[in-house]
Amino acid sequence: MTKRWYVVHAYSGFEKSVQRALVDRVTRAGMQDAFGQILVPVEEVVEMKGGQKAISERTFFPGYVLCEMEMDDDSWHLV
Repeated sequence: MTKRWYVVHAYSGFEKSVQRALVDRVTRAGMQDAFGQILVPVEEVVEMKGGQKAISERTFFPGYVLCEMEMDDDSWHLV
């Protein structure tokens, strides 16, 4: 089977914690071969705060996590 990209819906603002939880569950289940990358697409934004430049991260797709995996019953239930 080949790995394909899937979109996981999450609460907005909790994308990073969902990513960490998925990576943790994959390693505990020993299913690293069925999963590829688990990404939260972000971009760096330069903002002016108090007259100084501040670099912050902004998510491209708020509320979504991208997951590369082989879809089968075990991986579906893990996610």
